[in-house]
Amino acid sequence: MKPTSSGLPHLSATEPATDILITKNTVKAKAASSRCGCTSSNPVPAIDDRIKQRIEKHPCYSEEAHHHYARMHVAVAPACNIQCNYCNRKYDCANESRPGVVSELLTPEEAAHKVLVIAGKIPQMTVLGIAGPGDPLANPEKTFRTFELIADKAPDIKLCLSTNGLMLPDYIDRIKQLNVDHVTITINMVDPEIGTQIYPWVHYRRKRYKGLEAARILHERQMEGLQALKEADILCKVNSVMIPGINDHHLVEVDRVIREKGAFLHNIMPLISAPEHGTHFGLTGQRGPTPKELKTLQDQCADSNMKMMRHCRQCRADAVGLLGEDRSQEFTKDKFMEMTPQYDLELRQEVHAGIAKFREELQRAKAQPPATPAVQASPKVLVAVATKGGGLVNQHFGHAKEFMIYEVDANTVQFVGHRKIDHYCQSGYGEDATLENTIKAIADCKAILVSKVGECPKAELREAGLEVVEAYDVIENVAREFYNKLIAPQSIAPQEIAPQASQSFVTANPGS
Repeated sequence: MKPTSSGLPHLSATEPATDILITKNTVKAKAASSRCGCTSSNPVPAIDDRIKQRIEKHPCYSEEAHHHYARMHVAVAPACNIQCNYCNRKYDCANESRPGVVSELLTPEEAAHKVLVIAGKIPQMTVLGIAGPGDPLANPEKTFRTFELIADKAPDIKLCLSTNGLMLPDYIDRIKQLNVDHVTITINMVDPEIGTQIYPWVHYRRKRYKGLEAARILHERQMEGLQALKEADILCKVNSVMIPGINDHHLVEVDRVIREKGAFLHNIMPLISAPEHGTHFGLTGQRGPTPKELKTLQDQCADSNMKMMRHCRQCRADAVGLLGEDRSQEFTKDKFMEMTPQYDLELRQEVHAGIAKFREELQRAKAQPPATPAVQASPKVLVAVATKGGGLVNQHFGHAKEFMIYEVDANTVQFVGHRKIDHYCQSGYGEDATLENTIKAIADCKAILVSKVGECPKAELREAGLEVVEAYDVIENVAREFYNKLIAPQSIAPQEIAPQASQSFVTANPGS
């Protein structure tokens, strides 16, 4: 594989990749940047250079990286040692996208083979995680054997695991020895009384505990594990499931405690509780939070100066690809076991160098003009973005399975979440209902940013009060231009509106 004239590596059609890697030609897309960037209206803790290097290619730990790098999970850990009221582990299930669900279980040897196959097919895959479908540390032999095999054959792939934390303190040394640099703990409470409403039982030291005793044991072990990760210099992300009426208000206290104990990142996720999933909460009618409720809580915790993850997709335990896409069905066991691994470290490094160059160009396109006084009390609006990755507005409305949501005001353009939707283009069946559901999912937004949209859905979107912006450019630039043209003139004095800085951004040709 050779670099193209643009300096970005060219991949053949058989090598899945993001837009920045699939073309020989480049085009210039007009950029309109001003005081945007990705700065938050909430305080954002500074990250030192060493930490930046550790997360720069990790799509879960870096919001910016998730536009460019892929991850995969391998399902080698079927057993679990706690029961959660929001969880129902399902095997041989290809129709659900949520944690605890897999299509098939793998042995460590099968998992290592799959990783090497995918590392060749998707060279921007940088992270291998074990997240279930049970708990990795309730299956320590299978988990650590898988890590050993991958570390030996694919040394550039980052290793990480997700755990409920019950057995974490017992395995810190082994995790450190295997160079697992990222560990996620799911912590839904720091008050065992609240924990009794979430966890029916835990199985610890060959004994099953219930009620308050079970929740207290889990809490103590989670806190011990969190402290041990800090002392071992292993980055820790904490996942918390927001359960309205049970722990929603309590998660502010969870955020405070984990911050004090050294967690790097907090990911507050919405409860998934559809009855068809068969979970206790689903069958008893426990609702999940609305997008507004989730964002309000995330904003409240972000004000505490804790780094907040907002781009989580609550992935399956066998997920493959960029966050927001699931390519696991392309690599089922009957397929990948017939494939010969083509892991090529030099080729992968070349692809990553191309991504790094692209990211530099992206940052230049978002570069801010000379500083001007911030506009005071400018209105904030939400915009929905159709994107295939790369930090660009680059997806047709009809092809979107989700929209990324950005909050825009006169000073900042900030990513705040995403909304999953059904495909609008579905061979004609149910399109009216699907478009209606799509509009409902983004009804609180002022605009939708897409690369293209048909005239009929465009008319219905506008009738629903959504401005439709068609563009192929950096997300922040398109959002900023929309705001300055249609929102700012209605609410901000003309002299306060930031001038447009005309730049050109070199990116992949969407039509090639």
